[in-house]
Amino acid sequence: MKFLKIELKTNYYCFYMKKPRLSTAQIWNMSMGFMGIQFGFALQNANASRILQNLGADIESLSWFWLAAPITGLIVQPIIGHYSDQTWSRFGRRKPFFLTGALLAAIALCIMPNAGVLTVALPPIMIGAGMLMIMDASFNIAMEPFRALVGDLLPEDQNTLGFSVQATLIGIGAVVGSWLPYILVNFLGVSQSVLPGEVPDNVIYSFYIGAVVLVGSILWTVLKTKEYSPAELQSFNSQEVLETDLSLMNIFTSFKQMPQIMKHLGWVQFFSWFGLFCMWVYSTPAISQHVYGTDIDDSSSSLFNEAGNWVGVMFGVYNAVSAGFAMLLPILSKKIGKKQTHSLALTFGGIGLLSIYFVQDPMMLILSMSLVGMAWASILSMPYALLAGTIPLTKMGIYMGIFNFFIVVPQIVSGIIGGPIVKNLFNSQAIFAIMMGGLSLIIAAIFSMFVIERKADKDII
Repeated sequence: MKFLKIELKTNYYCFYMKKPRLSTAQIWNMSMGFMGIQFGFALQNANASRILQNLGADIESLSWFWLAAPITGLIVQPIIGHYSDQTWSRFGRRKPFFLTGALLAAIALCIMPNAGVLTVALPPIMIGAGMLMIMDASFNIAMEPFRALVGDLLPEDQNTLGFSVQATLIGIGAVVGSWLPYILVNFLGVSQSVLPGEVPDNVIYSFYIGAVVLVGSILWTVLKTKEYSPAELQSFNSQEVLETDLSLMNIFTSFKQMPQIMKHLGWVQFFSWFGLFCMWVYSTPAISQHVYGTDIDDSSSSLFNEAGNWVGVMFGVYNAVSAGFAMLLPILSKKIGKKQTHSLALTFGGIGLLSIYFVQDPMMLILSMSLVGMAWASILSMPYALLAGTIPLTKMGIYMGIFNFFIVVPQIVSGIIGGPIVKNLFNSQAIFAIMMGGLSLIIAAIFSMFVIERKADKDII
């Protein structure tokens, strides 16, 4: 319910409306599109390295191809955030970006596993890498405004719930997306046999299904969520002036003025996403070598593709755990604090990745990835819950985009140094890259304890 709040200033009274609390159904509807985005994102994470290896990439070059994704995000997200802050159309403020990103991502999902048939113009490996770039750019166009939407529509005391619901839906979408290639082979009889230079049918069909789910879930959010008008947002905080500065210099100005807590969280994010990038890039070669016993250069055998399918199952496990654990985060953070909750979850994730080195039975990997799922739930929600109340409503999009710097920069660093490290230091044994990722998550957990929360964040969960 809306009501007037009176705040005493030095020499005058300021009257403004408080944002109304949304129902649970409304919060789920506004976040439904995130499920589809993560469905597609999970397909990319679990299968991109596999597709690139099927198309001819070697282990040492995988991280270089994966660089396309974070570099694209580094450029795209702040720009999308900036313009989504300034976009006020009859279709809404954030909705046009949701839908545009979804359509572009769906096209890329359909093309990437079919890169081999487009060899007339370019080598298939280059087409695959290009589609990876376009796909990630499109996910960013759709994803970044979803973060800002929580800040737009929810009062501060519902922020943690809003981001937790997003994390739950992300988990649901990612579980199905990660498991789909395995399900198609083992329950629907779709072939996974390939010749060198080809992508298995089960992966191709999974990407087609992902494109449909992505567009459908985005449409659900677009049709069932009402955004506030500029006048309504102004009434919720009369101290903020809705800006009309469309120049990109506004991004650099905002970067200089970022809240102090964003700088503290930057170190946490750096080591968190460095570790995640190691996991995404090297899980398939690490599991195929270390657990299934394949050769380093083996990318077309049935055993390699069996390992690739199981990596999808593993990724589904950590996302399933994430979906459930995300709903416990508001309760846990209320008892021990937000930064303490985040630190604990990151520690579990680090232990999970480190434990993979000691696993020889594929089934035991489920326990390792369950621990990673706890970290993933927290990474998707707690930093944003800590940050949301410190950002001006009129710059919610641009600051969420700038915060993405602390996500993509560590991935770029990992992508640049990962290949040489795996080749020269680890002798092309990808399992050690996974262990490096686990150690990185534990370092992030330590940095999390040094984040200085606002008093409001300690009092309002």
